[in-house]
Amino acid sequence: MPATQLSAAELEKVLRSVIEIIFRSLAALQIEDRVNDDIIKARIAEAIGKIADRLSPEDLEQIQTLVDLELLKFGKIQSLIDNDDISEIMVNGKDKVYVENKGRLEKTNISFISDRSIVFVIEKIITPLGRYINPDSPTVDARLPDGSRVNAVIPPVAIDGPSITIRKFIKDKLKVEQLIEFGSLTKMMGEFLRACVISRLNVVVSGGTGSGKTTLLNVLSGFIPIDERIVTIEDAAELQLQQDHVVRMETKTASSAGLGIITTRDLVKNSLRMRPDRIIIGECRGGETLDMLQAMNTGHDGSLTTLHANSPRDALSRLETMVLMAGMDLPIKVIRQQVSSAVDLIVQQTRLKDGSRKVTAITEVAGMEGDTIVLTDIFKFEQTGLAENGKIIGELKPTGIRPLFTPRLEASGFKLPPEVFGASISDVLRRR
Repeated sequence: MPATQLSAAELEKVLRSVIEIIFRSLAALQIEDRVNDDIIKARIAEAIGKIADRLSPEDLEQIQTLVDLELLKFGKIQSLIDNDDISEIMVNGKDKVYVENKGRLEKTNISFISDRSIVFVIEKIITPLGRYINPDSPTVDARLPDGSRVNAVIPPVAIDGPSITIRKFIKDKLKVEQLIEFGSLTKMMGEFLRACVISRLNVVVSGGTGSGKTTLLNVLSGFIPIDERIVTIEDAAELQLQQDHVVRMETKTASSAGLGIITTRDLVKNSLRMRPDRIIIGECRGGETLDMLQAMNTGHDGSLTTLHANSPRDALSRLETMVLMAGMDLPIKVIRQQVSSAVDLIVQQTRLKDGSRKVTAITEVAGMEGDTIVLTDIFKFEQTGLAENGKIIGELKPTGIRPLFTPRLEASGFKLPPEVFGASISDVLRRR
């Protein structure tokens, strides 16, 4: 007698039962085998085989499809990972999956069968990297095989259930021409930044979360001459350098026994022994900032890094705070002198309310006046209005001021015309 088709509720119950059987089966395996899709497929076949004679062919096929979707590759979010229009994926719980699509946040209709399914996806991501997550260590940073950056949090830290945040890796290496096309900066700004990087100025890219700092850092790094040795230091490797002579280093979390941690600061110190022409730090977050500033001040010109701040002035405050995190009891004036002599340029990257990302300021660190660091805006974004569709109307334009480091640009062969800075010949003559 053939089996009758199940109702939606009965099908859901069978699905949960099958997945729970598979989870128990996988839990008995060695941890390195849990992320092996071939082994998972074998366990799926074994679990479904036990109920095959009790299901209709249609139900059996549907259960197979749903289980595969939940457990193979990266589960329910695999389709989002494969969608190039999506730049960020946010799993806030089993029924709350959001994406950022072209700068806009949207809730999807995707849901996981259980919190355990989300944790399973997290484990599949982090296990090949030698990382782990459990109630005693409930947060982890990692990356997908394509370079996308991942942060995961589970209870007790995540109150409403496991959470995953994935910053998608841009597969095509963006160039400055594309940023100009997108309206992120102007052609003149691009020419100016190219001159600054080649002339070995120390540049800090400042911006908020999701503003596009790493993308801009990638573009700036593309200006570095191919005959220079570059050392990169990151928490999770996501820089896409186009040069051949690159040494990439990544921090390491502690083992389950609390041993073997390698911090950004450890890697910055080690990089100085590697004869770098350039040091690129993916993001400054703590005490490594002091080591970076010292490196910039002792012959490692042309270094690049990013940090979280909402304006160039805020970026200076962040640098001061992070230097203090190094544990050195330095007077604030000494720290500011270190910052002003090390950093030449702050490039402010902003994600605007309409979802667009722009370079909203290119600012020179022009030295000290008393106890204060002097900042001079070279380029600035000015908002002039708001369109009916919510699009921000504004203009990226020069301020008319030439930076004090202009002789360094000229010594490297860049004699930028006055028009780049928004000044006419008569304006220049009047200033003289």
